[in-house]
Amino acid sequence: MRNRIYCGAFVLLIVFAALLGGCGGGSDLAEDKTNVVTSFYPLYDFASKIGGDRAHVINLVPAGVEPHDWSPKSKDIRLINQADVFVYQGANFEGWVEDFLGSMKPDTGVKIVEASQGLELLPGDHDHEEDSHHDEHAADEGKNNGEEDHEGGHHEHGEMDPHVWLSPNNAKAMAEKIKNALVEADAGNKDYYEANYSKLAEDLDRLHQKYKETLSALPKKEIVVSHQAFGYLAHDYGLTQKAIMGLAPDAEPTAQDMKEISQFVRENNVKYIFFEELVSDALANTLAKDLQIETLVLNPLEGLTDEQLAAGEDYFSVMENNLDHLVKALQ
Repeated sequence: MRNRIYCGAFVLLIVFAALLGGCGGGSDLAEDKTNVVTSFYPLYDFASKIGGDRAHVINLVPAGVEPHDWSPKSKDIRLINQADVFVYQGANFEGWVEDFLGSMKPDTGVKIVEASQGLELLPGDHDHEEDSHHDEHAADEGKNNGEEDHEGGHHEHGEMDPHVWLSPNNAKAMAEKIKNALVEADAGNKDYYEANYSKLAEDLDRLHQKYKETLSALPKKEIVVSHQAFGYLAHDYGLTQKAIMGLAPDAEPTAQDMKEISQFVRENNVKYIFFEELVSDALANTLAKDLQIETLVLNPLEGLTDEQLAAGEDYFSVMENNLDHLVKALQ
C-alpha cells in the first residue's frame, strides 16, 4: 500500500527535522497554552473539545486531504517535536508514524498518545457479510472489551482495521486517552479538562443511543460503501458492510469483487451506493449507473473539506448526517 512505502529519504527527513527541533521556529505553537498536535481530523476535533481555550490544537493533515496517503514535511515533524502532546491513531493508519517515533529523541518531553491502543480491533479481512452483527449488550457497555493489547499499533494496514472512531463507543475511549494526556501535560487545568471530557463523553453516549435505536428499527441492514471504513459502525449496530475497495481508498477492486458486489446489491435490494467526499466517486457512480440505483454520501470522517470546516461542521454533525443517509438507504 502506498502509505506504507517510505524510502530512505523519508527517514533522513525525520532525522533532519528532529535535529532542528531544538532550534528556532515553532511559530504555529502557542506560548501560553498546552500545544497538541494530532495526526488527522477526529483526533483534532476531540482534542479541541477537551482542550477548549486552554489548549492549542494543530491538525497535521490539511482540510480536504485524504490522510491515507499523506506524509509529513519537515515543518510538521518539527511541530511534533516541539509540542506538549502528540496524538496519532495507530493500528498502522498512519504509515509514517512508526519511523518517526523510532527516530524521536527520548528527551523531547512530548507525551505520545496512540488513540487506538487497547481497543478491540477488527481484522482487516473481516467478512462483514457473515459476522458483523454485534451483541447489543456489548455495544451498550461501551467498554474496551479486547483482551489482546495491540501495543504500538504495529499491525499491517491489511491485517487490522484502524477505523475505530466511527463507533461512538470507541470514540469515547479515544477521547479519554486524549484527556488523560492533557491532564498529565497540564495538571493545573485538570478539572477543566475533566469537565470538558465529561460533556464530550455524554454527547457520544447520546449519539450511540440514537444510532442504536434508529438503525435497529429499520427493515434493512445491508450497505454498500466505497471503501472498507465502516466495519466498527456495522459491528456496533448490526449492519452488513460490502465495500467496493479495501481498507484504504486506493485499493482497487478486481473483476470478481465487482461481480460479488453486483450480486450483493441484487440479492439484498440495495438502493444506494455510498461514496466519500475526499476520494473520487467515479467507481461508485459507474457501479450505481450499471445497477440502476443511486448514490449517497457516507463520510468516514477521515477529514473535512474547507467548506465543511467553514460551516462549523464537526464529528457530531457529520455522524448525524451519516445517520440520516443510512435511514434513507435502509428504508
